[in-house]
Amino acid sequence: MSVEITWWGHATATVWDSGVRVLTDPLFVRRLAHLRRRRGAVPPAAAAVADVALVSHLHADHLHPGSLAKLLPGTRLVVPRGAGRAVPGLRRVVAARGLRVTEMAPGDVCTVGEVRIRAVPAEHDGRRLPYGPSRVPALGYVLSGESTTYFAGDTGLFDRMAEAVGECDVALLPVGGWGPYLGPGHLDAGRAAQALARLGARCAVPVHYGTYWPIGMDAIRPHEFHTPGDDFVRHAGRLAPDTVVHRLGHGECVRLEPAR
Repeated sequence: MSVEITWWGHATATVWDSGVRVLTDPLFVRRLAHLRRRRGAVPPAAAAVADVALVSHLHADHLHPGSLAKLLPGTRLVVPRGAGRAVPGLRRVVAARGLRVTEMAPGDVCTVGEVRIRAVPAEHDGRRLPYGPSRVPALGYVLSGESTTYFAGDTGLFDRMAEAVGECDVALLPVGGWGPYLGPGHLDAGRAAQALARLGARCAVPVHYGTYWPIGMDAIRPHEFHTPGDDFVRHAGRLAPDTVVHRLGHGECVRLEPAR
């Protein structure tokens, strides 16, 4: 049983399982509003090649119409239920590129090739800030093929996380953010390690850190940019000692063969 994971930076990763290429939260830009990419090159065009792209929630660093426009025509796109109504730019990209959209809520399931995709809840603000009612859920996704991979999107710890996710071989967990302070509904390195201990995954890959940072704020709490990956490795070693953590560099790939 195997899965191959490439981390492109921030929450963007490619999960290759059972011949299906799954792309998470595509973000392929050097700059996004007040954020600039401080580490790692913008992912190459090949990173946008996928059988299915997953969008976890509506925030602009996770649902970015300009990046979705790089997907090949006909690519399946999975988004939270209500995303098309809430984000006009998404509707325009879908029409222009001929993307095949599936909207999901927690508990919904769709299948792409040999991979089953199940939406699970996330504790995170699902609005398209700075406007819009909070009617669109933030999601995580569980991918079941040869292996079972949990992509958490953005989330805080919540009581029934392990129950909602179920058994998983690999966990892609956010361990930081894009600014010097994390608000509610996020995991830092320590809380991500607590989540990992609850989930019991055999392997973990930290994501959502060390990529984007606000312009002009490089000197403000710089450890929040540089250290979350190493901090997660350290905390996971204490709280989830049986889990193997793979701290990838930008564009780096690892092939995992979780034991069952």
